[in-house]
Formats: sequence, C-alpha cells, structure tokens
Amino acid sequence: MSIPHCFLALSFLLLFSCHLLNGLEDTEFGHAIDRKLLGLKRKEKLSHFKFYWHDIVGGRNPTSVAVVPPTLKLNTTTAFGLVNMIDNPLTLGPELSSKLVGKAQGFYASASQSEIDLLMAMNFAFSEGKYNGSTITILGRNCVFNKVREMPVIGGSGLFRFARGYAEARTHWFNLKSGDATVEYNVYVMHY
Repeated sequence: MSIPHCFLALSFLLLFSCHLLNGLEDTEFGHAIDRKLLGLKRKEKLSHFKFYWHDIVGGRNPTSVAVVPPTLKLNTTTAFGLVNMIDNPLTLGPELSSKLVGKAQGFYASASQSEIDLLMAMNFAFSEGKYNGSTITILGRNCVFNKVREMPVIGGSGLFRFARGYAEARTHWFNLKSGDATVEYNVYVMHY
C-alpha cells in the first residue's frame, strides 16, 4: 500500500474510532470515579460550630428584607406566603458587635397557615480562618416558637463538600416591636 493510501486508511480508522467513542459517551451520563480524584482520601470528620445569627429587619440597614409580602386575603396571623431574603451576620457572641465569622445568605418563608413555621434555605458563608470561602447549606423547617429547632445540613462547598449533619437553633433575643432577632446556632457537620 502506498503512503497516501496508508495515511488515508489510518485517518479513516481514527475518525471511525472517535465516532464510536462519542456514541458511547452520549448514552452514559454517569459513571463511578475514584474518590481520591475529588480529594476524598482523608477520613471523614465531625465538626461543631457555634455562632449567632442576627436577623435585622428594622432600621436603616436591614439584613433581612421582605421580597414577597403575605397575601391580605389569607390568614395574616402567621404571615403565610411571606418570603424574606437574608444576608445576616454570623458572630461569635450574641452581641452584633462581636467578631464576625461569616454571613447567612438565602431566604426564609412563612410556610404554615396555622402556626409560625418557616422554610429556611440558607448558606452559612464563612469568612474566618481556614473556613474562609467555605459554606454549609441548611434547608429545613424552623418552628419559631419551639425552644430548640433542628434543621438538616444538606451540603456545602470548599472544606464542606459532601457535608451532612444538622443545625440546632435557639432564639437568644427577639424584639417584638422591630422584628429583629438573634438566634444561637449549633451546627454539627460531617465533612472531609
């Protein structure tokens, strides 16, 4: 076979194999991978975080803003339908002037017609120490008048990739007039 014919045959064979490989790739969208490729060679550990969440709805610089007000036609005693976006400070101590360790960013919504229960969806975005830039994600039900509320940790980013666990919330302080609140959070999270 002459060199041009060999080159042509080799090119055809190469194109045909690429077509076959692409065909296989299109039919399989998921596959197992080695855990080490994602940095999961270390043992999983359990960490505990304690901080205070400050929900500031009043004043000149609120950190919690109603983006969907409750419908007036519905039960207004629970504010059913209300949605607030938050960018709340997380501090080491209960005072707002305490050391800032991150922000709680997300939303909460009044999800009950009969009691004050909130759907909480937020990221605890840390800005302190080795956790700077990492997040823990919470998604769950917050029964506001219960002494202790438990919500699941559903994931995270950075040092908290593949995170799971739970958060306990306890109201530390609530101002009926302004609606401002300080809540103590204890978060227990399994992560790598």
